[in-house]
Amino acid sequence: MDKPLDQIEFETMLLGRHMSLLTSRGGERLDRSAYILLSRIQAEGPMSIGQLRDAFGLDTSTLNRQTAAMLRAGVVERIPDPDGGIARKFAITEEGERRLANDRSENLTGLEKLLADWTPEEATQLADCLGRLNRDIERLDGRPWPRD
Repeated sequence: MDKPLDQIEFETMLLGRHMSLLTSRGGERLDRSAYILLSRIQAEGPMSIGQLRDAFGLDTSTLNRQTAAMLRAGVVERIPDPDGGIARKFAITEEGERRLANDRSENLTGLEKLLADWTPEEATQLADCLGRLNRDIERLDGRPWPRD
């Protein structure tokens, strides 16, 4: 296998591990699946199980378990479809907004510490490369993430 591919595979594996170590995992931190689902609902607005299934490629039973836990935690609520559809949708609650903002802030603080010795150009280059990598993954998967 091509050496750069070996290194990319290895480094992305470690990145997933290290990102979880940047911040404390105690207290009110959202679990990884709740953080990702809430981020998507925040970006797109209320979503049904079917829309979440299509957005993430997860099976309905997995999403039912994850959203049930999020309902119990008070970070989402079920609402009638604002567009008049039959399916109820999950909307982020004030508590969900608060916890998501707190987690995102803690993530940014950890990244800021990590990149303290990087030049602005190096940080921009990393951001650009990660953005390109994610957009290419989304293109191949057929599930783009909403971006500003």
